[in-house]
Amino acid sequence: MVENINTINTINTPAFIVNEVVALNNIVKFQSYCDEMGLALRPHIKTHKTVRFAKAQIDSGAIGITCQKISEAEAMAVEGIDDILITYNIVGPNNLARLKVLSDSVKCLSVVADSSFVVCGLARTFESISRPLNVLVECDTGAGRCGVQTPQAALQLAEEISNFSGLVFGGLMTYPAVSGAKDAADFLLETKRLLGSKGLLCNVISSGGSPDMWSAATFGVVTEYRVGTYIYNDRSLVERGTCSWGD
Repeated sequence: MVENINTINTINTPAFIVNEVVALNNIVKFQSYCDEMGLALRPHIKTHKTVRFAKAQIDSGAIGITCQKISEAEAMAVEGIDDILITYNIVGPNNLARLKVLSDSVKCLSVVADSSFVVCGLARTFESISRPLNVLVECDTGAGRCGVQTPQAALQLAEEISNFSGLVFGGLMTYPAVSGAKDAADFLLETKRLLGSKGLLCNVISSGGSPDMWSAATFGVVTEYRVGTYIYNDRSLVERGTCSWGD
């Protein structure tokens, strides 16, 4: 104990200190849960922003990672992580140019879109590329954040994506409201039905959220789950009963 205190006293503040044993245990524990539920796990690295933990998540069984912005994805790609989903709508010529460069450096890059404006920007950028960009339609299933508002709107956007040669419709993505997983599943099931009626395959249906992670389930429609806070956990999750202080 004295040695630990002495070590901490040598660190210049402010500094972020992580108990790696706890973090690694959190990674393994939720990966095991997803394996049991039949869910692919795609953790969000915006919480830890470190290659070390991202690789630990993949080594434990994650299929890839989720990033919130291009700079995060670029840093991960440089270190060899090659299956990346960026979950923020990407707009603007500079960002789109960086996205195109990034797509050449990874095996699998996916992005989201919730409007024709976003889709058209992606289409212009990737119209002359040999490997089309994978695009998921972002759906607002109750959280009131980003996303199309209805299954019909999701179908319309998926059809628009499919009409561009440089883009591929890759599936659906949502971030449900807290305790709203069932409502999200109903929205996604109806959307998948509509897509099927038009002959559109929906290989990936991505949901997420650390607050409800221990009740994450496929609901017959969800294929992958995204969590970020779970690696460290926080006071809000303790208050919800999602984790204990020991986590």
